[in-house]
Amino acid sequence: MKLQHILGGLEGLDPVNFETEVFVEPWEQRIFGIHTAMMALSNHLSESLPDYKIEEVPTQFDSFWTWGHLRMGAEGMHPFEYFQLRYYEKWLGGISGFFVDEGYITQSELDERTALFLEDAAAEPPAPSEAATAIDTQVVKYLTEGDSPKRPSPATPKFAVGDQVRIKNIPSGEHTRLPGHIRGKMAEVVKVYEGAFTYFFPTSDGIGTPMPVYSLAFKPADIWDESLIDPKSVYYNDIFEVYIEAP
Repeated sequence: MKLQHILGGLEGLDPVNFETEVFVEPWEQRIFGIHTAMMALSNHLSESLPDYKIEEVPTQFDSFWTWGHLRMGAEGMHPFEYFQLRYYEKWLGGISGFFVDEGYITQSELDERTALFLEDAAAEPPAPSEAATAIDTQVVKYLTEGDSPKRPSPATPKFAVGDQVRIKNIPSGEHTRLPGHIRGKMAEVVKVYEGAFTYFFPTSDGIGTPMPVYSLAFKPADIWDESLIDPKSVYYNDIFEVYIEAP
């Protein structure tokens, strides 16, 4: 993981942004909506839970897109660029790059349309078509029913409530779900979630295949400097089994 994804406990990162609004600018809502529609129309939904008849939806979008892909794009950014951009600007860059890479639009076409929009940002979008109505129905269904990672458990969990475990310190590759600040730290298993959980796609550090997930309790003093913590606090994190080992 690059610097921007292992910030737990690092000092000197001021100023801290305390914005309370979900969307600060109107265009940010549009980016969130595009990302949501991409997830709702992703071609992997034909094999997901619950069952989606995605092949019957009249969309020209025929790619694999999930929260994981969005996160992977952010992890791939240079840290200097990452900290210079607003939250939804990072989304915009990742989504735009994805559409170019997948061949839906060329970079020159994207630049041309961007220039046209900047000339007339108040222009009304085209009226929705019959196909757009069917797409809207699929998006609403996805927002209502989701895309569950839960699967039947393939094996007995290796650890039980009360066990002391250690978080592995393994190479993250291009994408990981293991927070950098807990690598190598000790924790106690406080919950074993029922069933097994998959991930959107396999990663080089081992997630993807259905496996148990645990809720772990960490002593903050084992992770951060004493001046940064409340002595009565407990830090919890839900972790895939592949990231955990016996001490």
